[in-house]
Amino acid sequence: MRFRNGLAAVASVAMVSAWLVGTAAPASAASPCGGGYKLVGTYNIKLGGSKYGILEIRWNSGKGRNCAVAYGRGSTYGSKAYKSVRIKTSGASSWADSDSGQFKFYAGPVYVSARDKCITVLATVKGSGGYGDVRKDGVHCG
Repeated sequence: MRFRNGLAAVASVAMVSAWLVGTAAPASAASPCGGGYKLVGTYNIKLGGSKYGILEIRWNSGKGRNCAVAYGRGSTYGSKAYKSVRIKTSGASSWADSDSGQFKFYAGPVYVSARDKCITVLATVKGSGGYGDVRKDGVHCG
């Protein structure tokens, strides 16, 4: 009888744990950009075939602003590594906003007002083989 009660307790804990994990909000639901920013694009930050990170671009239609964040991926996520992200309206001579440094998780968020304009975004993450990057020109025209 004692074995049965112990087994039932373990099964109950496992079921509750599975329910809690299954109902938790996904990690991607929250963004460093803040509330009201809808995900409009994700791009791999890579060097050759090695993926070092992900560039995430979001849009807030109420504010007419884009936001960008450069996340580390794999060994560059959770450990300090160089990460950088820059954003501007396409055709602008200088970057509207940028963030770079030795970060554990991500660089950014960076913002640009871009209602009725296209944007250019550049993201870089340093991995074991060098610097991976991605540049998107004339995208997400709001």
